[in-house]
Amino acid sequence: MSKTILLKQNEVKELITMKEVIEDVELSYIEHAKSRVQMPAKKYLFFNKYNGDLRIMPCFMENLEEAGVKCVNVHPDNPIKHGLPTVMGIIELVDPQTGYPISLMDGTLITNMRTGAAAGVATKYLARSDSKTLGILGAGNQASTQLMALNEVIDIDEVRVFCRKCTSREDFAQRASKKYGVDVKAVDSAQKAVDNVDVVVTTTPSNKPIIKAEWISNGTHINAMGADAPGKQELEAELLKKANIFIDCWEQASHSGEINVPVSQGIIKEYDIKAKLGSVIINEKPGRELDDDITIFDSTGLAVQDIVTAWNVYRKAVKNNIGQKINFLD
Repeated sequence: MSKTILLKQNEVKELITMKEVIEDVELSYIEHAKSRVQMPAKKYLFFNKYNGDLRIMPCFMENLEEAGVKCVNVHPDNPIKHGLPTVMGIIELVDPQTGYPISLMDGTLITNMRTGAAAGVATKYLARSDSKTLGILGAGNQASTQLMALNEVIDIDEVRVFCRKCTSREDFAQRASKKYGVDVKAVDSAQKAVDNVDVVVTTTPSNKPIIKAEWISNGTHINAMGADAPGKQELEAELLKKANIFIDCWEQASHSGEINVPVSQGIIKEYDIKAKLGSVIINEKPGRELDDDITIFDSTGLAVQDIVTAWNVYRKAVKNNIGQKINFLD
């Protein structure tokens, strides 16, 4: 009888590296761009009373015979009110031939890692090749994995980080400097964080723009990672209008990505989008064309990223005999 492998977060951590996740995420964009993926747009349940939501994200990689679904929440008040992470997730992997659940694993770490990896892939293809300076808005778990991923794809000389809470940004700067061996400075405004840097990453849950168009220099690449639900927005609409916008998926981006508010207001139309990132990777569409271009990657997170990453974790778990095995049908 088939067994299901259960993997806790500390076990997943043993089986995952950012370098590998970046490779997994790049592969997922390729498969998606080549239309070899069944992947409905993520579905939301909104817990407005508790300032949170639950998202369901199924995917079937037809070419690779890999299927699964992620169930993930976003509750921004969790760290302060409940001592829990803002984002928590569970991933179920399914045998496409029988539908049997071959693995159930923590999806929280995978979500954080693959979201960082998405920015890493976007930066690899859209940022200037000589990029060395980085500005980060936000100082939570996602800021950490963003820096982890970007450190794999560019040679970072300097990082500036800003969030509203002074102690959080100072702690982040201290920890990140030690961990990555780069100069990470805490600054006291969003403008100082993004002033004249090569790459910007936004990882906040903001419902109003926190970066103005006038602050961003020509040639900057921006990874807009924080907006992940209707009404969220981190970048001023004027900045979006003057930049080349790249997305992962129009249906998701227009519903809940960085562009969702300008789209709902009629400021941004589908024809304003330069390309999907996957189309750039497979050379179907151009990415950065001029050094002076401002490029923006609007990331909403695709189920295919989670499933490709989780299957590689599962294969390693089988090989190394890691995880608890149970039979759900007993």
